[in-house]
Amino acid sequence: MQDAFWRLPESMMIRNDAVLLGLLLVTLGVVFYSQKHTRTGAAFFRVVPALLICYFVPSLYNTFGLIDAESSRLYFVASRYLLPTCLVMLTLSIDLPAVLRLGNKAIIMFLTGTAGIVIGGPLALVIVGLISPETVGGDGPDAVWRGLTTVAGSWIGGGANQAAMKEVFAVSGPLFSQMIAVDVLCANLWLAMLLVVARKSQQIDQRMRADVTAIEDLKIRVEKFHEQHARHTSFHDLIFLAAIGFGATGIAHACAGVIVPFIENSAPVLERLSLTSSFFWIVVIATAIGVALSFTRARELEGAGASHVGSVLLYVLIATIGMNMDITAIFSNPGLFAVGLLWIGFHGLLLVVVARLIRAPMFYMAVGSQANVGGAASAPVVAAAFHPSLAPVGVLLAVLGYALGTYAAWICGLIMQAIAT
Repeated sequence: MQDAFWRLPESMMIRNDAVLLGLLLVTLGVVFYSQKHTRTGAAFFRVVPALLICYFVPSLYNTFGLIDAESSRLYFVASRYLLPTCLVMLTLSIDLPAVLRLGNKAIIMFLTGTAGIVIGGPLALVIVGLISPETVGGDGPDAVWRGLTTVAGSWIGGGANQAAMKEVFAVSGPLFSQMIAVDVLCANLWLAMLLVVARKSQQIDQRMRADVTAIEDLKIRVEKFHEQHARHTSFHDLIFLAAIGFGATGIAHACAGVIVPFIENSAPVLERLSLTSSFFWIVVIATAIGVALSFTRARELEGAGASHVGSVLLYVLIATIGMNMDITAIFSNPGLFAVGLLWIGFHGLLLVVVARLIRAPMFYMAVGSQANVGGAASAPVVAAAFHPSLAPVGVLLAVLGYALGTYAAWICGLIMQAIAT
């Protein structure tokens, strides 16, 4: 790889983490400035998700030899310190009572989408394995089933959950690069289909005789909720957010340091379930703390931008993940796209079947699906396609996905591990 003609001379390689961090943050700044403040960028990002570019551009730095990703400690810092804090910030705003008030059908469709991912991955693995065993083979960190757990994390929760699965199941860098490609291609094809459905939702709802009266009440309730909690972010708000986020991360690390040695000594057999992974416990405990805090006054910090702070940390994490990717790995196993398409196809089929059985409006089906597959980055886009005031509903359900993502993706991973072994 070092001798590949497209790589820069080693003398030009950036090895200083301070310089590398600056390069990554400037890259993120350019991406989001272009998206918001330039016409060309706005048009481009309506077609290509900003999330993909935040993965892709840092991967080019690595592919062309501009940076030394192997010796960098940035990903370790981002995954161990920023990721747990990010999960706390994103789950801090979850309002479980409000989610339940959305109606049973909304929750049923969301959970159906989650079940479609948890079950669909193993089914796709079995089907492709029967036709082309070499496509879903591999050993150790390069075992395909391990890589697919990161897709499950992304499609149930989001980038943070995806990174968690990468660490918990010890996925190799080249395999993870392939999975990013599968994730992005299949997820965006599905997003395009949902946006088409949104344009024809009235006709579809009439044909299915779906009750849409609750959606009108929902619009009013969501607007009032955000009016009550929105405020300007102050210095004290940011200090409180930092204290809560990094404090919870510290607690998670401390607890993991006690739990893991206890399990290793008393029940080493649980290693097969990833329960001897410190990173697993850090992520699980941080998520649990965030959900617990959502029942306290700390949830009011969402009005000061808790989820925005979490998203910033998430995109820093995404950039550090991207810098470890080699885009040439995408072409080494194109059969993996068949796994992804079968997987997302089963997810969609299950949603359609359940929606018809319970006569759920297309809004619940589309947003419930995208809250899983796309997370907070694109669920609001789908919700807003039905009505602009409904965009926060997508965020609300996506936050629920963040809370469930780590746990559900872990279960999916264990099922795929059992199938593969």
